[in-house]
Amino acid sequence: MKAHKVRPIPTGRFYLLLLLGLLIPLVMALMPSLPLWVSWVLVFLYDVLVVAIATLDHRRTARWQIQIERSCDPRLSIGRENPIHLKITVGSGPKNSPKSQLQIRDLYPQDFRADQETLTVPIGTHTLTELTYHVFPPRRGAYKWTGIALRQDSPWGLLCRSWRLPVHTDVDVYPDLIGLRLLSVRLSLEASGSLRRRRHALGGTEFSELRDYNVGDDLRLLDWKATARRGRPLVRLLEPERDQPLIILLDRGRLMTAQVAGLQRFDWALNATLSLALAGLRRGDRVGVCVFDNDIHTWVGPQPGQSHLSHILGQVYNLEPVMTESDYVAVVSRVLNQYTRRALVVLLTDIVDDIASSELLAAMARLSPRFLPFCVALRDPQVDALAQQPLATTDQRLADQVQGLYTQSVALDLMQQRRVAFARLKQQGVMVLDAPANTISERLVDSYLLLKARNRL
Repeated sequence: MKAHKVRPIPTGRFYLLLLLGLLIPLVMALMPSLPLWVSWVLVFLYDVLVVAIATLDHRRTARWQIQIERSCDPRLSIGRENPIHLKITVGSGPKNSPKSQLQIRDLYPQDFRADQETLTVPIGTHTLTELTYHVFPPRRGAYKWTGIALRQDSPWGLLCRSWRLPVHTDVDVYPDLIGLRLLSVRLSLEASGSLRRRRHALGGTEFSELRDYNVGDDLRLLDWKATARRGRPLVRLLEPERDQPLIILLDRGRLMTAQVAGLQRFDWALNATLSLALAGLRRGDRVGVCVFDNDIHTWVGPQPGQSHLSHILGQVYNLEPVMTESDYVAVVSRVLNQYTRRALVVLLTDIVDDIASSELLAAMARLSPRFLPFCVALRDPQVDALAQQPLATTDQRLADQVQGLYTQSVALDLMQQRRVAFARLKQQGVMVLDAPANTISERLVDSYLLLKARNRL
C-alpha cells in the first residue's frame, strides 16, 4: 500500500527552539568588544543546527512501517450506528525508540456522522492493534471511503509526520438491516419457550400441538380422545391462522419527504414496511407491498416464504420520496379491483387533519368491510416535545414567554386535529396507529402480532 506524499509539520517545540536563538544577540550585546555580525552568524548556525536535528528526528519517524486495513459490512443500515473496524499493523521501526502516538482520521463519506472524528492509539514495533468506531448514515445510496489520514509525532517532538493511505471502501446504505436482524431474533424467541406459551395463551384457530393440562387452562381446549389414550388430561394448543394475505401500502408522496428525527419520514416508513413484512412472513402469511404516489410505482404481489423478504428488499431499497401529491383513492381502487380475498391492508403515511386528509379518509373507508384496513401515521416526535414542554418561567423575557406559549399552542392544535381525523377513521371501521416515527417499526409489529393473536382476520 503506497502512501501519498508525506508532509513534515513543525510542532510548537520546534518553533520554541528557533525563538530561543534570539537570545544569542542579547547575550552578545553584553560584550561590546565583539562586532555585531558575529552574533547574527551564531544565530544562523544555531538555526541550522535546530533544523538539522529536526530533520534527523523526522527521518527516525519515517522508519515506522505502518499499514491499516478497514473492514465493515458492505450493506450499512440507515439511521443506525454501524461499526467500522480498523486493523493497524506496525512492522519495523527506529531502533531503541519508545512507543509513539498515532492519530488516525478515517475519511468516511461527508454525509455520514461519526462518534469519533480522530482516533489516537499508541504503537510499537511489530504490533497489531484493532480499533472500532461507528458511523451514522442519514440517507440511502452508494458511498465510498476515500482514504485514511495519519499523523505521527517524532521521537523528540520537533516534527509531525502527516500522510495519507489510499484505503478505499465501497458500501451501500440500505434500510434498517440491523433492526431486521434484531426483530428476527425476537420473533425466533417468541416461537419457543415461555414466549411461545404466552403466544398460544392469546388464542388462535389452528391446531399446533398437545400438552399436559395445567391449572387455569381453558377446559374447552381439553382433548378428550387424547386424554383417554394417554391416561392423563391433555389440552390442544391453538395458534393464529397462517397463510393470510397482508398488503402493505407505502406512501412516497409529498408528506413523506419531511425530515423527522434525523431521517426522511419515508425512510422510517420503509423500515417499518420491511419489519412488518418480516413479521408477516415469519408468521406464515402472504405479504405484498405497494409503493405509490399519484400512481402505483412498485408492486410486489403477496407471496409466502421467508425468501420473499429478499425480493421485497430488492424492489424497494433504493426508492426515494417525491414532491407529488398522493392519489389515495386511485391506489385503493386499484387494490380493490386486483385483489378480492379478504386481507389486512396497512397504509403507512401521515395525516395532517380531517380536511387536508379528506381524500385519505375517503379511500380508507372504501376498504371496509371487504378488507381489514389499518392506517399507520408517522408522527413527528418534535411536535410531542413542543406540546409537552413546561410553561414559561417568570425569569424569561416577555418575548420569549410569548413565543414559547405560541409554539406550544400550535403543537397542541396540530395534535388535536390529528385526533379528530383518527376519530373519523375509527367510526368508519378503520384501525389506526399514530406513533412517533422513530418508534413506528416496533409499535407496528406489536399491533400486527396482537391482531393475529385475536384472529381479527
